[in-house]
Amino acid sequence: MEVWQLLLPTLWSLLRGGEGWRLPPASDPALEAPARFAMEVYNRGRDLGAAAELLSVRGRGLKMAQGQLYSLEVTLQEPPCGPPTACEDARPSGTLLCHFEVLDQMWAKQTLLKQDCGRPGDQRLHWTSGRQAPAPAAQEDSVQLISLFKDFLTTYNKSYANATETQRRLGIFARNLELARKVQELDRGSAEYGVTKFSDLTEEEFRTSYLNPLLSSLPGRALRPGPATRGPAPASWDWRDHGAVTGVKNQGACGSCWAFSVTGNVEGQWFLRRGALLALSEQELVDCDTLDQACGGGLPSNAYTAIEKLGGLETEKDYSYEGRKERCSFSPDKARVYINSSVDLSRDEEELATWLAENGPVSIALNAFAMQFYRRGVSHPFRPLCSPWFIDHAVLLVGYGHRSGIPFWAIKNSWGPDWGEEGYYYLYRGARACGVNAMASSAIVD
Repeated sequence: MEVWQLLLPTLWSLLRGGEGWRLPPASDPALEAPARFAMEVYNRGRDLGAAAELLSVRGRGLKMAQGQLYSLEVTLQEPPCGPPTACEDARPSGTLLCHFEVLDQMWAKQTLLKQDCGRPGDQRLHWTSGRQAPAPAAQEDSVQLISLFKDFLTTYNKSYANATETQRRLGIFARNLELARKVQELDRGSAEYGVTKFSDLTEEEFRTSYLNPLLSSLPGRALRPGPATRGPAPASWDWRDHGAVTGVKNQGACGSCWAFSVTGNVEGQWFLRRGALLALSEQELVDCDTLDQACGGGLPSNAYTAIEKLGGLETEKDYSYEGRKERCSFSPDKARVYINSSVDLSRDEEELATWLAENGPVSIALNAFAMQFYRRGVSHPFRPLCSPWFIDHAVLLVGYGHRSGIPFWAIKNSWGPDWGEEGYYYLYRGARACGVNAMASSAIVD
C-alpha cells in the first residue's frame, strides 16, 4: 500500500471535523491557572468593581523544554464604567472575546506574551476547535497539512512501519508546525522556521537522539584561561574563507555533538599551526573517551583531556564514524594530530570575536531550543524560551558578521548539510542569545 493511501483516513477525519490535529474541547482544568493569570494582567490597575470577569476559556498548551506555552480563547464580561469619571479610558462594556498567550516557565513567573480582544464574531479571533464542523479555512488547512506532510516524506525519504505509525507521525508533524509558527512569531531576528527533517519527532525524541543534556548537568574539567588577544576584532570574519573548516558532518541519532565540536576546533588549530586541513575522527572519541558517555553526551573539556591521554586523533578516513559506541580501536601509530593543552575563553562576545579572528574556530555550546525547526536567516529567539541556563548542544563557532544590519555568529552544526543553511546556523550576536557565550573553549597546538 502506498504511504499516501495510509493518510486517507486521517485526511477524511480532518475534513469531517474529527479530532485530528485541531484544538481540543475547552473544559481542560489545566487551562484554568494560565487563564486566571491572563485575567490578572488584564485587570491590573482597575478597582475591584471595574474588573472584568472570566466567563469561559478554551485552548491548548504546547509543551516546550523550558515549560508550557498556552494559547487561550477567553470569553470575559466587561462591567459598565458607571459615572464618566469611573474610567480613565473609555472601554466597551458587555461580552468580549480575547486571545491570550501565556508562557509558564519552570524556573520563573508566568509571562503574558499576547493579548488581543474584540467583540464575539470578530474574524481576527476566529478559532475552530472541539467537535464542531470546521470552517472552510480549517478544511483548507487540513488539505495543506497533508500536502506538507507528503512533501516532507518525499524530501527526507521518510517511511513508517504501518498506517497507525504514519497517522501518529502526522499528528506530531501537525503539532510541530504549530510550535514552529509560535517560535517564528516570537523571534526577533530574520530567521525562518518551519518544516525540517526533524518535524516528525516529538520534543523528547529530538532531545534524546540529537542533543546533549550533560552540558548543563556536569561541571566538567576546569580549564586555564586562554591567552590575551591583541585586538581589536575586524568587523567580520569567517574561517571558511581561509581554509580552516572541513565540510559539514552528520552525528546521526547519537548525542555525540561534543565530539564534533571538539574535532572541528582541533581541525582548525592544526591547520593554522601545521598548514594541513584534516578531517578528524569523532568515532575515536565516542569509543575511547572514558570520561564521557558516547552517544549519551559529553563535555568538550573532557574530550581535550582524552585526546591528550590517547596521544592524538586519527583521521576520519582511518577511523570512520559509525554513530554508536564500538570497541576502542585507536592506534597511536595512526594518530595524525595532537594537542598540547586546552583553554577556557572569555564570555564577553566582543572578546570572543577577537579571539576567534586571531586564533581560529572555537568550540562552544548553546541552548538548541530554536534549532529543531530552523531553516535559514539570523535566529534571535525570545529569551525566556532560549535560556542560557539550559545548554544542551555543542557546535563550532567559525565566524561572525552582519546581515542587513543584524549582527550574527556563523555556527557549524553536526546534523548534516540538509539542515539549516547547508548545515550552518546563524545566531544573533551581542545579546548572549541562547547562552552562545557560556562554554567557549579551544585546544592549543604548539
